[in-house]
Amino acid sequence: MTAFIDQPGAACRTLWLVAEPDADSWTGRVPPAERAFVTSWAKANAFRGERGRVLLMPRADGELAGAAVGLGRLARPAELTPGHLLPVPDRVPSGEYQLAEPLPPAAATAAAFGWALGGYRFERYRKPSPESPPVLVMPPNADREHVRRLAEAEFLARDLINTPAADMGPAELAAAIAGVAGRFGAECSQIVGEQLLTEGFPAIHAVGRAAGAPPRLVELRWGSAGPRVTLVGKGVCFDTGGLDLKPSSSMALMKKDMGGAACALALAQAVMDAGLDLRLRLLVPAVENSVAGNAYRPGDVLATRKGITVEVANTDAEGRLVLADALALADEERPDLLIDLATLTGAARVALGPELPALYAGTDALAEELLASAREVSDPLWHMPLWSGYEDEFASKVADVSNVSASPLAGSIIAALFLRRFVSEATPWLHLDLYAWNSKDRPGRPVGAEAQTVRALYGLLAARYAA
Repeated sequence: MTAFIDQPGAACRTLWLVAEPDADSWTGRVPPAERAFVTSWAKANAFRGERGRVLLMPRADGELAGAAVGLGRLARPAELTPGHLLPVPDRVPSGEYQLAEPLPPAAATAAAFGWALGGYRFERYRKPSPESPPVLVMPPNADREHVRRLAEAEFLARDLINTPAADMGPAELAAAIAGVAGRFGAECSQIVGEQLLTEGFPAIHAVGRAAGAPPRLVELRWGSAGPRVTLVGKGVCFDTGGLDLKPSSSMALMKKDMGGAACALALAQAVMDAGLDLRLRLLVPAVENSVAGNAYRPGDVLATRKGITVEVANTDAEGRLVLADALALADEERPDLLIDLATLTGAARVALGPELPALYAGTDALAEELLASAREVSDPLWHMPLWSGYEDEFASKVADVSNVSASPLAGSIIAALFLRRFVSEATPWLHLDLYAWNSKDRPGRPVGAEAQTVRALYGLLAARYAA
């Protein structure tokens, strides 16, 4: 990774990690020749170790000695998370940096991973910056391969989500999946256009048939032994809302509606890169929900692979339709674990905001297993209920079910219940309703794509299936 070097050069600068409880004593760690000046500089700038604050530290001769990095109310190094180092690459000038002191392995890995994520830039459509990014001496106790693996996975997801729909339609998304498959010797295949009807995927075809780029179902398979793990990612490359057209304000970010597919592919890449002991399957229904004379309509009744007929009450609830066919296919193989990821509902954002993906699970035990992993890697999730009392919200007079509820309430739960109809009760199932976007600038997290749930899910799979 270009964000790291192995050995410091002669001009390498120092990063002092400072927690608020150490605000009055941390300069004791500074070399004696620089200590008095650094102490007075920190005092003059009222630096108290506030989390997210990065104070550049000059030497008495005016040259940059390094920076003090605020950790907030951190009690001990073991509590260090990637978020503590996220702001630093943005707030220090080009050059080499190293941590002032060694950290325990978990904390060192978290620090390195935070540095890597903090250096992410999406510059495909911009002139490259003339400034070289800062680099960090890889902390001695850090798991370099783990940092590289997950940083590359997150950057893949972010790059795909950030790319405009004109350059990331169904065909381009399929090509990205095929590219990852080729890197790791996985099999990759597609069912495209009218072939979806003959192969039994009528809902995917209906949603995507009005677009200029034909809809498709992309499949990746890797591994020949071990438990079966299937990932399904919502790949709506652009969502106009269909004939129930979105307002322009709601359509502006719809290039990110394939965020579930991007995160699923990123997770698949990390699994293959680590060589986990499992048989991996990735399914991505890749479509655009567009407007044309042949677009599916409100009031239409769609067939699905499962045999359940669906009345279309709203064409802007298309994600659950394409996922229905993909989940039904995945369930036919009875995997040991089935996970779907989707930017599915605005209701989840109303309930939890953009930073907390909603988690639904077939069992509370499975949910807690994932939540434990999420806590371990600081990749937050919130467990939501699959409340069966809302099942009657799908009632339809002309079909087995409607694709939306007549009520405006509990939209995320109702969408999850809709998907559950396409998964057998015996199949261990996780559903992640995520946002995949940073809507405001935060330290190390610029406005743009966010690879939510990838680290948490990878942690769960690695704990279960490490080779």
